[in-house]
Amino acid sequence: MASAHTFERPVRAFLAFARVEAGLAASTLEAYARDLNDLTEELASRGLTLPAAISVEDLAAHLRWLSREKELQASSVARHLATIRVFFRWMCANGIIEYDPARILERPTRWKKLPGVLSPLKMRALVEAPAPEHGKLWMRDRAMLELMYAAGLRASEVGRIRLNEFHEQTMLVTVHGKGERTRVVPIGEPARDWTNRYLAEMRPELARFPDGRDEHRLLVSGGGRPLERVAVWQIVRKYARLAGLEGIHPHMLRHSFATHLVQGGADLRIVQDLLGHSDIGTTQVYTHVDRTHLHEVVRACLPRS
Repeated sequence: MASAHTFERPVRAFLAFARVEAGLAASTLEAYARDLNDLTEELASRGLTLPAAISVEDLAAHLRWLSREKELQASSVARHLATIRVFFRWMCANGIIEYDPARILERPTRWKKLPGVLSPLKMRALVEAPAPEHGKLWMRDRAMLELMYAAGLRASEVGRIRLNEFHEQTMLVTVHGKGERTRVVPIGEPARDWTNRYLAEMRPELARFPDGRDEHRLLVSGGGRPLERVAVWQIVRKYARLAGLEGIHPHMLRHSFATHLVQGGADLRIVQDLLGHSDIGTTQVYTHVDRTHLHEVVRACLPRS
């Protein structure tokens, strides 16, 4: 019968087994530990802490998170998948779980590489969903959604912006991305105006605590603390439901930002800089513009088209 263990004890036991009994190399053990840390932390952010309660859908959602939110290449996701399969097979063999949900997971090469894109109309519905009747933090939420779309921000990035990194006069935000890479991204008037309104009318009350718990972050929680990535996910999902949208997650705002720029004719190198991609190959996934736009580009650029 499956136990009610949380992940902490099985992970320790599995890594000990891999080191002592399987005799795996130190590099392999380190990779297993990193992958399982990513897995357990991301599952916990969704309230999933018991191995016996994990479904194949939960694991598939985690792999999609690795691809979309962490932006790992398919080869890296495949390595994570291998770790997950070995770990869950070991737990099943040791009676920690009764059923191994990882055994039927698809390989990432069979996935669609991109998440969905919100149309401009749906994006407008999402960012305009926050209203006074939806809670006392609605103005902060509106500013957050506007900034995420206007600057193509990841969920982990928007909460890290500090007060002095929002540049009202020049309409720029300084963003700290993956690998501690910093980029400066322009924003439009809606994002600037709603952020200014939030700063003037709401943030002083949220950051009223004298202990510095806000860490000078631009966006803070109801308790005055920096806005965490998990909270960003919850906020996006809340307003997606209110806007009548399904299957929405924070990375779709970033993906839509980039796609709308490309569809509007933006140079791919500029989009690369705005997204903070170190490799232009990563940015090329955003060139899935519709065929009508491609025909327009050909007609405009070729003399005999």
